[in-house]
Amino acid sequence: MRIGHGFDVHRLVAGRQCVIGGVDIPFEKGLDGHSDADVLLHAICDALLGAAALGDIGKHFPPSDAQYEGIDSRTLLRHVVSLLKQKGYIVSNIDATVMCEAPKLGPHTDKMCANIADDCVVDTTQINIKATTTEKLGFTGRGEGIAAEAVCILVDNV
Repeated sequence: MRIGHGFDVHRLVAGRQCVIGGVDIPFEKGLDGHSDADVLLHAICDALLGAAALGDIGKHFPPSDAQYEGIDSRTLLRHVVSLLKQKGYIVSNIDATVMCEAPKLGPHTDKMCANIADDCVVDTTQINIKATTTEKLGFTGRGEGIAAEAVCILVDNV
Protein backbone atom coordinates (compact mmCIF):
# COMPACT_ATOMS: atom_id res chain seq x y z
CA MET A 1 0.00 0.00 0.00
CA ARG A 2 1.29 3.48 -0.87
CA ILE A 3 -0.17 6.80 0.28
CA GLY A 4 0.01 10.07 -1.66
CA HIS A 5 -0.90 13.69 -1.01
CA GLY A 6 -1.49 16.48 -3.51
CA PHE A 7 -2.26 20.18 -3.31
CA ASP A 8 -2.96 22.77 -5.99
CA VAL A 9 -4.11 26.37 -6.29
CA HIS A 10 -5.30 28.41 -9.27
CA ARG A 11 -6.26 32.05 -9.52
CA LEU A 12 -9.82 32.98 -10.55
CA VAL A 13 -9.95 35.29 -13.58
CA ALA A 14 -12.54 36.64 -16.00
CA GLY A 15 -12.77 35.13 -19.46
CA ARG A 16 -12.01 31.50 -18.59
CA GLN A 17 -14.22 28.47 -18.00
CA CYS A 18 -14.43 27.13 -14.46
CA VAL A 19 -13.60 23.44 -14.84
CA ILE A 20 -13.35 21.45 -11.61
CA GLY A 21 -13.26 17.67 -11.48
CA GLY A 22 -13.80 17.58 -15.23
CA VAL A 23 -17.11 19.43 -14.85
CA ASP A 24 -17.72 22.82 -16.50
CA ILE A 25 -19.21 24.82 -13.62
CA PRO A 26 -21.32 27.85 -14.58
CA PHE A 27 -19.57 30.83 -12.96
CA GLU A 28 -18.57 34.37 -13.92
CA LYS A 29 -14.87 33.53 -13.51
CA GLY A 30 -12.66 30.61 -14.40
CA LEU A 31 -9.37 29.17 -13.27
CA ASP A 32 -6.19 30.56 -14.79
CA GLY A 33 -3.45 28.20 -15.90
CA HIS A 34 -1.53 26.69 -18.80
CA SER A 35 -3.95 23.76 -19.11
CA ASP A 36 -7.66 23.97 -18.32
CA ALA A 37 -6.44 24.68 -14.74
CA ASP A 38 -8.64 22.02 -13.15
CA VAL A 39 -7.39 22.50 -9.60
CA LEU A 40 -9.02 19.31 -8.31
CA LEU A 41 -7.61 17.01 -10.96
CA HIS A 42 -4.18 18.59 -10.59
CA ALA A 43 -4.18 17.88 -6.85
CA ILE A 44 -5.31 14.31 -7.55
CA CYS A 45 -2.59 13.81 -10.18
CA ASP A 46 0.01 15.02 -7.68
CA ALA A 47 -1.31 12.68 -4.99
CA LEU A 48 -1.20 9.70 -7.35
CA LEU A 49 2.26 10.57 -8.68
CA GLY A 50 3.55 11.11 -5.16
CA ALA A 51 2.22 7.78 -3.93
CA ALA A 52 4.11 6.03 -6.74
CA ALA A 53 7.27 8.15 -6.20
CA LEU A 54 6.96 9.52 -9.74
CA GLY A 55 7.51 13.20 -8.99
CA ASP A 56 4.80 15.77 -9.58
CA ILE A 57 2.50 17.10 -12.27
CA GLY A 58 4.99 19.81 -13.30
CA LYS A 59 7.63 17.18 -14.02
CA HIS A 60 5.34 15.21 -16.33
CA PHE A 61 3.39 18.09 -17.90
CA PRO A 62 5.60 21.20 -17.72
CA PRO A 63 3.83 24.52 -18.30
CA SER A 64 6.68 25.46 -20.62
CA ASP A 65 5.59 22.71 -23.05
CA ALA A 66 3.16 24.05 -25.66
CA GLN A 67 1.51 20.65 -26.16
CA TYR A 68 -0.19 21.03 -22.76
CA GLU A 69 -1.60 24.50 -23.39
CA GLY A 70 -5.36 24.37 -22.80
CA ILE A 71 -5.30 20.57 -22.40
CA ASP A 72 -8.19 18.85 -20.65
CA SER A 73 -6.87 17.75 -17.24
CA ARG A 74 -8.82 14.51 -17.55
CA THR A 75 -6.33 13.60 -20.28
CA LEU A 76 -3.53 14.28 -17.80
CA LEU A 77 -5.21 12.14 -15.13
CA ARG A 78 -5.65 9.23 -17.55
CA HIS A 79 -1.95 9.49 -18.44
CA VAL A 80 -0.99 9.43 -14.74
CA VAL A 81 -3.14 6.32 -14.23
CA SER A 82 -1.34 4.65 -17.15
CA LEU A 83 2.01 5.45 -15.48
CA LEU A 84 0.73 3.85 -12.27
CA LYS A 85 -0.31 0.75 -14.18
CA GLN A 86 3.19 0.51 -15.71
CA LYS A 87 4.66 0.55 -12.19
CA GLY A 88 2.21 -2.14 -11.06
CA TYR A 89 -0.17 0.03 -9.01
CA ILE A 90 -3.91 0.59 -9.07
CA VAL A 91 -5.97 3.20 -7.24
CA SER A 92 -7.57 1.95 -4.05
CA ASN A 93 -9.24 5.22 -3.14
CA ILE A 94 -9.06 9.01 -3.47
CA ASP A 95 -10.40 11.56 -1.00
CA ALA A 96 -10.23 15.23 -1.97
CA THR A 97 -11.41 18.63 -0.76
CA VAL A 98 -11.94 21.76 -2.85
CA MET A 99 -11.75 25.08 -0.97
CA CYS A 100 -13.68 28.07 -2.33
CA GLU A 101 -16.42 30.49 -1.36
CA ALA A 102 -17.97 30.28 -4.82
CA PRO A 103 -19.09 28.67 -7.00
CA LYS A 104 -21.15 26.21 -4.99
CA LEU A 105 -19.83 22.77 -5.84
CA GLY A 106 -22.24 20.49 -3.97
CA PRO A 107 -24.55 20.00 -6.97
CA HIS A 108 -21.58 18.90 -9.08
CA THR A 109 -19.64 16.51 -6.83
CA ASP A 110 -21.43 13.35 -8.02
CA LYS A 111 -20.42 14.10 -11.63
CA MET A 112 -16.87 14.92 -10.49
CA CYS A 113 -16.68 11.54 -8.72
CA ALA A 114 -18.00 9.77 -11.81
CA ASN A 115 -15.43 11.49 -14.06
CA ILE A 116 -12.55 10.68 -11.73
CA ALA A 117 -13.68 7.08 -11.26
CA ASP A 118 -13.91 6.62 -15.04
CA ASP A 119 -10.45 8.09 -15.58
CA CYS A 120 -8.92 6.00 -12.77
CA VAL A 121 -10.78 2.85 -13.87
CA VAL A 122 -12.36 2.33 -10.45
CA ASP A 123 -15.84 2.33 -8.98
CA THR A 124 -17.38 5.63 -7.85
CA THR A 125 -17.45 4.25 -4.29
CA GLN A 126 -13.65 4.59 -4.28
CA ILE A 127 -13.77 8.35 -4.92
CA ASN A 128 -14.90 11.03 -2.48
CA ILE A 129 -15.02 14.76 -3.22
CA LYS A 130 -15.87 17.39 -0.64
CA ALA A 131 -16.25 21.14 -0.96
CA THR A 132 -15.75 23.67 1.80
CA THR A 133 -15.39 27.38 2.30
CA THR A 134 -12.68 29.09 4.30
CA GLU A 135 -15.22 31.31 6.06
CA LYS A 136 -14.16 34.29 3.90
CA LEU A 137 -10.56 34.01 5.14
CA GLY A 138 -7.49 34.09 2.90
CA PHE A 139 -7.28 34.18 -0.90
CA THR A 140 -10.03 31.58 -1.30
CA GLY A 141 -12.27 33.48 1.09
CA ARG A 142 -11.76 36.69 -0.87
CA GLY A 143 -12.67 34.88 -4.12
CA GLU A 144 -9.20 35.33 -5.60
CA GLY A 145 -8.62 31.64 -6.25
CA ILE A 146 -9.56 28.05 -5.56
CA ALA A 147 -7.46 25.43 -3.78
CA ALA A 148 -7.73 21.65 -3.69
CA GLU A 149 -6.12 18.96 -1.60
CA ALA A 150 -6.19 15.23 -2.29
CA VAL A 151 -5.00 12.03 -0.65
CA CYS A 152 -4.92 8.60 -2.20
CA ILE A 153 -3.96 5.03 -1.55
CA LEU A 154 -2.43 2.86 -4.23
CA VAL A 155 -2.17 -0.91 -4.01
CA ASP A 156 -0.19 -3.45 -5.98
CA ASN A 157 -1.98 -4.68 -9.06
CA VAL A 158 -2.01 -8.33 -8.08
